[in-house]
Amino acid sequence: MAARVGFCCKYLHPDQTQPKKVLMEIQQQRTEKCTTVAWLKRQTREVAEQRLYDIMTHNMQSAANLVEYVGRLEPGLRMVRLGSNQLPMYTQPDFSYFWQQPDIKLELERGFAQVGKLARQWDVRVSFHPGQFCVLASDSEDIVNRSIEEFEYHVDMVRWMGFGRKFQDFKCNVHISGRQGPAGIQRVLPRLSPEARNCITIENDEMSHGLDASLELSKDVALVLDIHHHWVRTGEYIKATDDRVLRVIDSWRGIRPALHYSVSREDILVDHDPNVRPDMETLLAQGYKKQKLRAHSDFYWNHAVNEWAATFARDFDIQCESKMKNLASHTFHNNYIKGD
Repeated sequence: MAARVGFCCKYLHPDQTQPKKVLMEIQQQRTEKCTTVAWLKRQTREVAEQRLYDIMTHNMQSAANLVEYVGRLEPGLRMVRLGSNQLPMYTQPDFSYFWQQPDIKLELERGFAQVGKLARQWDVRVSFHPGQFCVLASDSEDIVNRSIEEFEYHVDMVRWMGFGRKFQDFKCNVHISGRQGPAGIQRVLPRLSPEARNCITIENDEMSHGLDASLELSKDVALVLDIHHHWVRTGEYIKATDDRVLRVIDSWRGIRPALHYSVSREDILVDHDPNVRPDMETLLAQGYKKQKLRAHSDFYWNHAVNEWAATFARDFDIQCESKMKNLASHTFHNNYIKGD
Protein backbone atom coordinates (compact mmCIF):
# COMPACT_ATOMS: atom_id res chain seq x y z
CA MET A 1 0.00 0.00 0.00
CA ALA A 2 1.37 3.41 -1.00
CA ALA A 3 2.03 5.89 1.79
CA ARG A 4 -0.16 8.90 2.33
CA VAL A 5 1.29 12.25 3.36
CA GLY A 6 -0.95 14.70 5.18
CA PHE A 7 -0.93 18.14 6.77
CA CYS A 8 -2.53 19.67 9.83
CA CYS A 9 -5.53 21.90 10.45
CA LYS A 10 -5.02 24.88 8.18
CA TYR A 11 -5.03 25.32 4.41
CA LEU A 12 -2.54 27.68 2.75
CA HIS A 13 -2.99 28.96 -0.80
CA PRO A 14 -0.05 28.10 -3.09
CA ASP A 15 0.51 31.76 -4.02
CA GLN A 16 1.42 33.42 -0.73
CA THR A 17 2.47 36.63 -2.51
CA GLN A 18 -1.16 37.73 -2.89
CA PRO A 19 -2.47 40.54 -0.66
CA LYS A 20 -3.13 39.46 2.91
CA LYS A 21 -6.86 40.19 2.66
CA VAL A 22 -7.20 38.10 -0.51
CA LEU A 23 -5.32 35.21 1.05
CA MET A 24 -7.45 35.34 4.18
CA GLU A 25 -10.67 35.20 2.18
CA ILE A 26 -9.44 32.20 0.18
CA GLN A 27 -7.88 30.30 3.05
CA GLN A 28 -10.74 30.89 5.48
CA GLN A 29 -13.02 28.79 3.31
CA ARG A 30 -11.03 25.72 4.38
CA THR A 31 -9.91 26.84 7.84
CA GLU A 32 -11.76 26.99 11.15
CA LYS A 33 -12.63 30.17 13.02
CA CYS A 34 -12.57 30.58 16.79
CA THR A 35 -13.32 33.02 19.61
CA THR A 36 -12.35 33.52 23.25
CA VAL A 37 -14.10 33.18 26.59
CA ALA A 38 -13.15 36.78 27.41
CA TRP A 39 -14.84 38.13 24.26
CA LEU A 40 -17.98 36.07 24.76
CA LYS A 41 -18.32 37.12 28.40
CA ARG A 42 -18.27 40.78 27.41
CA GLN A 43 -21.31 40.27 25.19
CA THR A 44 -24.99 39.83 25.90
CA ARG A 45 -26.19 36.25 25.91
CA GLU A 46 -27.89 36.80 22.55
CA VAL A 47 -24.75 38.18 20.90
CA ALA A 48 -22.54 35.43 22.37
CA GLU A 49 -24.87 32.68 21.20
CA GLN A 50 -25.08 34.18 17.72
CA ARG A 51 -21.29 34.26 17.54
CA LEU A 52 -21.07 30.60 18.54
CA TYR A 53 -23.74 29.70 16.02
CA ASP A 54 -21.96 31.57 13.21
CA ILE A 55 -18.66 29.88 14.07
CA MET A 56 -20.37 26.49 14.18
CA THR A 57 -21.89 26.85 10.71
CA HIS A 58 -18.65 28.24 9.26
CA ASN A 59 -16.47 25.53 10.80
CA MET A 60 -18.65 22.62 9.69
CA GLN A 61 -18.65 23.98 6.15
CA SER A 62 -14.91 24.74 6.18
CA ALA A 63 -14.19 21.20 7.46
CA ALA A 64 -16.28 19.79 4.61
CA ASN A 65 -14.49 22.06 2.15
CA LEU A 66 -11.09 21.01 3.49
CA VAL A 67 -11.88 17.29 3.30
CA GLU A 68 -13.21 17.64 -0.24
CA TYR A 69 -10.13 19.64 -1.28
CA VAL A 70 -7.85 16.91 0.11
CA GLY A 71 -10.02 14.25 -1.51
CA ARG A 72 -9.51 15.79 -4.93
CA LEU A 73 -5.73 15.52 -4.57
CA GLU A 74 -3.86 12.48 -5.75
CA PRO A 75 -4.29 9.40 -3.50
CA GLY A 76 -0.92 9.84 -1.81
CA LEU A 77 -1.99 13.21 -0.40
CA ARG A 78 -5.39 12.22 0.97
CA MET A 79 -4.70 12.71 4.66
CA VAL A 80 -5.52 15.67 6.90
CA ARG A 81 -5.89 16.60 10.55
CA LEU A 82 -8.88 18.75 11.48
CA GLY A 83 -8.38 21.51 14.03
CA SER A 84 -9.61 21.15 17.61
CA ASN A 85 -11.49 24.47 17.72
CA GLN A 86 -14.38 23.31 15.57
CA LEU A 87 -16.85 24.02 18.40
CA PRO A 88 -15.41 26.70 20.69
CA MET A 89 -16.23 26.48 24.40
CA TYR A 90 -17.83 23.05 23.97
CA THR A 91 -16.56 22.01 27.40
CA GLN A 92 -16.32 25.48 28.96
CA PRO A 93 -18.78 25.64 31.91
CA ASP A 94 -20.23 29.05 31.02
CA PHE A 95 -21.05 28.15 27.44
CA SER A 96 -21.29 24.35 27.19
CA TYR A 97 -25.10 24.64 27.53
CA PHE A 98 -25.22 26.16 24.04
CA TRP A 99 -23.97 22.96 22.41
CA GLN A 100 -26.45 20.76 24.30
CA GLN A 101 -29.57 22.45 22.93
CA PRO A 102 -31.61 19.93 20.88
CA ASP A 103 -31.78 22.11 17.75
CA ILE A 104 -28.04 22.80 17.88
CA LYS A 105 -27.22 19.12 18.39
CA LEU A 106 -29.34 18.26 15.38
CA GLU A 107 -27.39 20.72 13.23
CA LEU A 108 -24.12 19.31 14.55
CA GLU A 109 -25.14 15.77 13.70
CA ARG A 110 -26.14 16.77 10.18
CA GLY A 111 -23.10 18.96 9.55
CA PHE A 112 -20.48 16.49 10.73
CA ALA A 113 -22.29 13.62 9.02
CA GLN A 114 -21.58 15.45 5.77
CA VAL A 115 -17.89 15.78 6.67
CA GLY A 116 -17.70 12.05 7.37
CA LYS A 117 -19.56 11.25 4.16
CA LEU A 118 -17.03 13.25 2.16
CA ALA A 119 -14.12 11.56 3.94
CA ARG A 120 -15.44 8.14 2.98
CA GLN A 121 -16.47 9.22 -0.53
CA TRP A 122 -13.02 10.62 -1.31
CA ASP A 123 -11.07 8.10 0.81
CA VAL A 124 -9.48 10.78 2.99
CA ARG A 125 -7.74 9.75 6.20
CA VAL A 126 -8.97 12.29 8.77
CA SER A 127 -7.77 12.74 12.35
CA PHE A 128 -7.86 14.93 15.46
CA HIS A 129 -5.16 15.87 17.97
CA PRO A 130 -6.53 17.34 21.24
CA GLY A 131 -4.19 20.01 22.56
CA GLN A 132 -1.63 20.21 25.34
CA PHE A 133 -4.24 20.70 28.06
CA CYS A 134 -5.67 17.23 27.46
CA VAL A 135 -3.56 15.46 30.10
CA LEU A 136 -5.12 12.06 30.68
CA ALA A 137 -2.22 10.86 32.84
CA SER A 138 -2.20 13.82 35.24
CA ASP A 139 -1.82 13.21 38.97
CA SER A 140 -4.69 15.66 39.52
CA GLU A 141 -8.11 14.03 39.43
CA ASP A 142 -9.69 17.33 38.42
CA ILE A 143 -7.36 17.67 35.43
CA VAL A 144 -8.00 14.05 34.46
CA ASN A 145 -11.76 14.61 34.56
CA ARG A 146 -11.50 17.75 32.44
CA SER A 147 -9.13 15.99 30.05
CA ILE A 148 -11.58 13.12 29.58
CA GLU A 149 -14.29 15.67 28.87
CA GLU A 150 -12.04 17.37 26.30
CA PHE A 151 -11.17 14.08 24.64
CA GLU A 152 -14.81 13.04 24.50
CA TYR A 153 -15.66 16.39 22.88
CA HIS A 154 -13.47 15.35 19.95
CA VAL A 155 -15.06 11.92 20.00
CA ASP A 156 -18.53 13.47 19.74
CA MET A 157 -17.44 14.91 16.39
CA VAL A 158 -15.89 11.57 15.42
CA ARG A 159 -19.20 9.86 16.26
CA TRP A 160 -21.26 12.37 14.27
CA MET A 161 -18.96 11.78 11.30
CA GLY A 162 -19.82 8.10 11.47
CA PHE A 163 -16.48 6.88 12.81
CA GLY A 164 -15.35 5.33 16.08
CA ARG A 165 -17.35 2.20 15.34
CA LYS A 166 -14.34 -0.10 15.08
CA PHE A 167 -10.69 -0.09 16.08
CA GLN A 168 -8.80 2.76 14.43
CA ASP A 169 -11.32 3.71 11.77
CA PHE A 170 -10.36 7.22 12.99
CA LYS A 171 -7.25 8.53 14.80
CA CYS A 172 -7.64 10.85 17.79
CA ASN A 173 -4.15 11.39 19.14
CA VAL A 174 -2.77 12.55 22.50
CA HIS A 175 0.61 12.58 24.20
CA ILE A 176 1.01 10.60 27.42
CA SER A 177 1.87 13.74 29.40
CA GLY A 178 1.20 13.85 33.13
CA ARG A 179 3.17 12.44 36.03
CA GLN A 180 1.22 9.19 36.09
CA GLY A 181 2.73 8.17 32.74
CA PRO A 182 1.62 4.96 31.00
CA ALA A 183 -0.06 3.67 34.17
CA GLY A 184 -2.22 6.80 34.22
CA ILE A 185 -3.36 6.16 30.64
CA GLN A 186 -4.19 2.56 31.51
CA ARG A 187 -6.32 3.72 34.44
CA VAL A 188 -8.22 6.19 32.26
CA LEU A 189 -9.00 3.89 29.32
CA PRO A 190 -11.94 2.08 31.01
CA ARG A 191 -13.55 5.47 31.71
CA LEU A 192 -13.64 6.40 28.02
CA SER A 193 -16.59 5.72 25.74
CA PRO A 194 -16.31 2.72 23.37
CA GLU A 195 -15.83 5.10 20.44
CA ALA A 196 -13.04 6.91 22.29
CA ARG A 197 -11.26 3.65 23.03
CA ASN A 198 -11.53 2.72 19.36
CA CYS A 199 -9.90 5.90 18.08
CA ILE A 200 -7.42 6.94 20.78
CA THR A 201 -3.74 6.86 19.86
CA ILE A 202 -0.78 7.66 22.10
CA GLU A 203 2.27 9.55 20.84
CA ASN A 204 5.79 9.59 22.25
CA ASP A 205 6.74 12.95 23.73
CA GLU A 206 10.00 14.85 23.24
CA MET A 207 10.40 15.96 26.85
CA SER A 208 8.47 13.84 29.36
CA HIS A 209 7.47 10.34 28.16
CA GLY A 210 9.40 8.96 25.21
CA LEU A 211 9.07 5.97 22.94
CA ASP A 212 9.93 3.40 25.61
CA ALA A 213 7.11 4.74 27.79
CA SER A 214 4.69 4.63 24.86
CA LEU A 215 5.61 1.03 24.17
CA GLU A 216 4.33 0.07 27.62
CA LEU A 217 0.88 0.76 26.12
CA SER A 218 1.36 -1.22 22.89
CA LYS A 219 -1.15 -3.88 23.97
CA ASP A 220 -3.72 -1.29 25.03
CA VAL A 221 -3.84 1.33 22.24
CA ALA A 222 -2.42 2.12 18.82
CA LEU A 223 0.83 4.09 19.07
CA VAL A 224 1.86 7.08 16.97
CA LEU A 225 5.59 7.35 16.39
CA ASP A 226 6.87 10.93 16.25
CA ILE A 227 10.38 10.64 14.86
CA HIS A 228 11.28 14.28 15.55
CA HIS A 229 10.20 13.95 19.17
CA HIS A 230 12.36 10.84 19.47
CA TRP A 231 15.37 12.64 17.98
CA VAL A 232 14.93 15.64 20.30
CA ARG A 233 14.67 13.40 23.34
CA THR A 234 17.46 10.92 22.53
CA GLY A 235 19.50 12.27 19.61
CA GLU A 236 18.79 9.01 17.75
CA TYR A 237 17.72 8.75 14.13
CA ILE A 238 15.79 5.58 14.77
CA LYS A 239 15.74 3.09 11.90
CA ALA A 240 12.49 2.07 10.25
CA THR A 241 13.49 -1.57 10.87
CA ASP A 242 14.19 -1.09 14.59
CA ASP A 243 12.40 -3.60 16.84
CA ARG A 244 10.73 -0.73 18.70
CA VAL A 245 9.28 0.57 15.42
CA LEU A 246 8.00 -2.92 14.62
CA ARG A 247 6.21 -2.95 17.99
CA VAL A 248 4.59 0.37 17.12
CA ILE A 249 3.38 -1.14 13.84
CA ASP A 250 2.02 -4.20 15.65
CA SER A 251 0.01 -1.97 18.03
CA TRP A 252 -2.24 -1.03 15.08
CA ARG A 253 -3.43 -4.65 14.70
CA GLY A 254 -3.24 -4.71 10.92
CA ILE A 255 -4.32 -1.09 10.30
CA ARG A 256 -1.73 1.05 8.52
CA PRO A 257 -0.06 3.14 11.25
CA ALA A 258 0.45 6.89 11.26
CA LEU A 259 3.74 8.67 11.89
CA HIS A 260 4.37 12.32 12.76
CA TYR A 261 7.23 14.13 11.07
CA SER A 262 8.78 17.54 11.63
CA VAL A 263 12.28 19.01 11.69
CA SER A 264 13.94 21.76 13.71
CA ARG A 265 13.35 25.28 12.48
CA GLU A 266 15.45 26.59 9.61
CA ASP A 267 15.88 29.94 11.38
CA ILE A 268 17.41 28.13 14.36
CA LEU A 269 19.88 26.03 12.35
CA VAL A 270 20.58 28.81 9.86
CA ASP A 271 24.07 27.74 8.79
CA HIS A 272 23.55 23.99 8.93
CA ASP A 273 24.34 22.02 5.77
CA PRO A 274 20.98 20.73 4.41
CA ASN A 275 22.73 17.62 3.11
CA VAL A 276 23.87 16.60 6.59
CA ARG A 277 21.66 15.41 9.45
CA PRO A 278 21.91 17.62 12.53
CA ASP A 279 23.77 15.85 15.33
CA MET A 280 22.18 16.40 18.72
CA GLU A 281 25.35 15.94 20.77
CA THR A 282 27.20 18.47 18.61
CA LEU A 283 24.34 20.96 18.74
CA LEU A 284 24.10 20.79 22.53
CA ALA A 285 27.86 21.28 22.81
CA GLN A 286 27.49 24.38 20.62
CA GLY A 287 24.96 25.82 23.05
CA TYR A 288 21.68 24.96 21.34
CA LYS A 289 18.80 24.10 23.68
CA LYS A 290 16.35 21.25 23.17
CA GLN A 291 13.51 23.68 23.89
CA LYS A 292 14.48 25.52 20.70
CA LEU A 293 15.28 22.42 18.65
CA ARG A 294 11.85 20.90 19.31
CA ALA A 295 10.02 23.71 17.41
CA HIS A 296 8.66 22.83 13.97
CA SER A 297 10.12 24.29 10.79
CA ASP A 298 8.23 26.09 8.04
CA PHE A 299 9.40 23.71 5.30
CA TYR A 300 11.33 20.45 5.17
CA TRP A 301 14.66 22.09 4.49
CA ASN A 302 17.06 19.26 5.37
CA HIS A 303 17.54 16.80 2.51
CA ALA A 304 19.37 14.22 4.60
CA VAL A 305 16.68 14.15 7.30
CA ASN A 306 13.94 13.97 4.65
CA GLU A 307 15.58 10.94 3.07
CA TRP A 308 15.65 9.25 6.48
CA ALA A 309 11.99 10.11 7.14
CA ALA A 310 11.04 8.70 3.74
CA THR A 311 12.32 5.26 4.75
CA PHE A 312 9.27 4.94 7.02
CA ALA A 313 6.86 5.32 4.10
CA ARG A 314 6.88 1.60 3.38
CA ASP A 315 4.89 0.92 6.55
CA PHE A 316 3.47 4.29 7.71
CA ASP A 317 1.28 7.13 6.55
CA ILE A 318 3.11 10.37 7.37
CA GLN A 319 1.44 13.35 9.06
CA CYS A 320 3.57 16.40 8.36
CA GLU A 321 3.71 18.87 11.25
CA SER A 322 5.16 21.96 9.60
CA LYS A 323 4.23 25.63 9.78
CA MET A 324 3.63 25.91 6.05
CA LYS A 325 1.01 23.17 6.18
CA ASN A 326 -0.03 21.74 2.80
CA LEU A 327 2.68 23.68 0.96
CA ALA A 328 5.36 21.87 2.96
CA SER A 329 3.68 18.44 2.97
CA HIS A 330 3.05 18.47 -0.78
CA THR A 331 6.67 19.40 -1.48
CA PHE A 332 7.92 16.64 0.82
CA HIS A 333 5.60 14.12 -0.83
CA ASN A 334 6.56 15.10 -4.37
CA ASN A 335 10.30 15.12 -3.69
CA TYR A 336 10.69 12.11 -1.40
CA ILE A 337 7.64 9.83 -1.42
CA LYS A 338 5.95 9.98 -4.80
CA GLY A 339 6.95 7.11 -7.03
CA ASP A 340 8.62 5.09 -4.26
